Amino acid sequence: MAGKNERQRRQAREKYRRQQEQRLARQRQVRRRWAIGTLAVLVAAGVGTLLLVFLPGGGHKKAAALPSKKPSASPTATAVAEPAHHCDYTSATAAAKKESLPPATPDFAGSYQATINTNLGKISFNLLNSKATCTVNSFVHLAEADYFNNTQYHRVVNSGIYVLQCGDAYATADAKLSCSTTSKIGTGGPGYDFASENLTGAKYPAGTVAMANSGTANSNGSQFFIVFKDSTSVLNGTSGPAYTPFATVSSGLGIVQNVAKDGYSCQYPSAGGGVPKKKVLIDSVTIKKT
Repeated sequence: MAGKNERQRRQAREKYRRQQEQRLARQRQVRRRWAIGTLAVLVAAGVGTLLLVFLPGGGHKKAAALPSKKPSASPTATAVAEPAHHCDYTSATAAAKKESLPPATPDFAGSYQATINTNLGKISFNLLNSKATCTVNSFVHLAEADYFNNTQYHRVVNSGIYVLQCGDAYATADAKLSCSTTSKIGTGGPGYDFASENLTGAKYPAGTVAMANSGTANSNGSQFFIVFKDSTSVLNGTSGPAYTPFATVSSGLGIVQNVAKDGYSCQYPSAGGGVPKKKVLIDSVTIKKT
């Protein structure tokens, strides 16, 4: 009888442990889904405070008017000397499409240009390799592995901050995007994380390309956003910049602005913006090295 009771107790403990792990996994997924950090924006008089939380990248929670809550501090990272000669990438359990880790030794002296070939035209930008070396190293790695191919931009925000976001492999070209809280779109990453860079004195004028993250300085992955109107005052947050600027648009910003002008087809219930009304498909991303 004692042996049977002990087995039952072990089984009960194991069941409880599994339930706790599942609960924590769900919580991590929710945080990863919408975060780019929590940002406060004072909107028109009498409207109150709008909490903007970006979809992960590492990604984001969606924004809602929550005047009774205070925004959390923006994630921070320890500054490293740039250009970096070594990069650390940490395996992450959740992945929309798992990719190999980028090389730990980046080509810190190279110059790179990227072109996103979309159904609406080409969006080109210059990668800031000397200022965000490990981020550029990761982006080039993913682009050359065709990671972004046949996906779509899944989020546009045109109030408070002005960004168009992509890089989630869950948002496949044929996926019907929705604002449902049960959808995985907005949570995806490449199966690894890495630290933020280039935050000292960072600004986010129109044409900035920056990483999304899931609320911590080490949670960058594959998701990124293009700023189509100056968002510096908000994206800097109360604790300074939190999102790694790693490129500047050289052509095609008008495409992003036109998509933003059309607005969104549905609004995310707990974060800023929603699904772009005008569908933007990424056919491929080409990298030119000089």
